[in-house]
Amino acid sequence: MSLSPAPVANFRAGLDDVLHELAEARAAWRAAHPRNAEHGVAFPSREALASLLRQLGAALFPLRLGPPEVNAGNEARFIAACLETQLDRLHGQVVLEQMLAPERPTDKAASDAAERIVGDFAASLAALRRLIDSDVEAAYRIDPAARSVDEVLLCYPGLLAVIHHRIAHRLFTLGAPIVARTIAAIALERTGIDIHPGAQIGPSLFIDHGSGVVIGETSRIGARVHLHQGVTLGGRGRGPGRRHPRLGDDVVIHAGATLVGPITLGAGCVVEGNIWLAQDVPPAHRVAAPPPQLLPR
Repeated sequence: MSLSPAPVANFRAGLDDVLHELAEARAAWRAAHPRNAEHGVAFPSREALASLLRQLGAALFPLRLGPPEVNAGNEARFIAACLETQLDRLHGQVVLEQMLAPERPTDKAASDAAERIVGDFAASLAALRRLIDSDVEAAYRIDPAARSVDEVLLCYPGLLAVIHHRIAHRLFTLGAPIVARTIAAIALERTGIDIHPGAQIGPSLFIDHGSGVVIGETSRIGARVHLHQGVTLGGRGRGPGRRHPRLGDDVVIHAGATLVGPITLGAGCVVEGNIWLAQDVPPAHRVAAPPPQLLPR
């Protein structure tokens, strides 16, 4: 496969050939992937979901993430109007995902399935808010640079990624994995933090700084876990079942550490920076690398 065809002096003169070759490439893909054939079915919109997420954040935290005209006196009315609009938009995106199912459901069947998913999601919003509150409080408690919980909510990329994950994980478990994966991709683009929506994460997670953190699909994270930037919870194997690490409560993983495979870290463990770890660790243990050598120049 060459990406350096013969040069064309005038790009307009070669446009017909380009269009023909693109049509051949599309046809080859569709022949090789019949379940993903593009028959004019619309996919969930990344742009629509990104806008929807901003509005959901405002509904969850109206006095901090909402518009400036929202105040304690009108926040209930704002939340009601916001949710009515945004849940309807979410329903439309979930319908598009349901229509992608191999059995090609009817419009009514897809709409009914989306109604159930969005209804269950809406019913869980208060629980999601409380979970996110625990994440905000964890960051404020742990980080001496945090001057207030408002600063954490407004400024911390790790918290933004966790908000996206809490929403995505709920939708993933309810049966909207493509919408959930799209939300995770939006979070990655915004924060540099990659959390698969299938990962199960307990309360009070603090992702410190955050850039380069990767948390795989079958990861399990307990309560009050503290992850620094560059941490990877990576997988091994391609089969069904658990492929990623399990972290107990009160675990701390320092910057640049890589944990791979279905290993288990007991409660209270600490993993120092830039460690490669592929084995279980008992509770209340520290995983440390040899100290660096100091050599004359």
